[in-house]
Amino acid sequence: MIPVSNPIAEPQGFDDQCRRPGLKWLRGNRNSQRFPAHWTRFQPALAEAFKDRCGWWAMRIADGDVDHYLSKKNHRRRAYQWKNYRYIAGTVNSSKGNHDEAILDPFQVGVDWFEIDLPSMQLKPTANVPPNLKAKVQFTLKQLKLVNGLKVRRNRKRWYEDYKKHLADPGKGISIGALEEYAPLIAQAVKKLQSRRLPLP
Repeated sequence: MIPVSNPIAEPQGFDDQCRRPGLKWLRGNRNSQRFPAHWTRFQPALAEAFKDRCGWWAMRIADGDVDHYLSKKNHRRRAYQWKNYRYIAGTVNSSKGNHDEAILDPFQVGVDWFEIDLPSMQLKPTANVPPNLKAKVQFTLKQLKLVNGLKVRRNRKRWYEDYKKHLADPGKGISIGALEEYAPLIAQAVKKLQSRRLPLP
């Protein structure tokens, strides 16, 4: 996880096309859990605000979901509120479920709270995590499988290998600049080793 700039500006048309019809539906369907997904048309705007990176993986994803940070089940009135949305990989969304505030919000994350270990591709919290958030961080890492989940590690390795291809042949793979954009924590781990003049594993 990395810091995500917020607040994110509400996209044009959101009030008319999502909030208002959503709130109207809520007033007439107080017990239904079949929420009209008005938010889906604003997925591209949310993805752009997150630079196409999952808020929890901190890596570019091809097609993420609109996550309700505070779940629709527990916070119905937040279902159609732009400030409640986060960009998320589908597999992370499934793991997140209805845990709500128990999960660390990407908007809470500070600089250098997390790092990637090479070559294990495991995510680790650093000493920069505030003491009052350490328990929440540990729960988040476990619940969302952020440390060594198969899918997230596979994605980390893919970005890393793409960069190593570029080192071997500048006409292939991605540059360090692109790696910083697509997978910032991987780039940070690479630059850390390079600054120490250590070989990349």
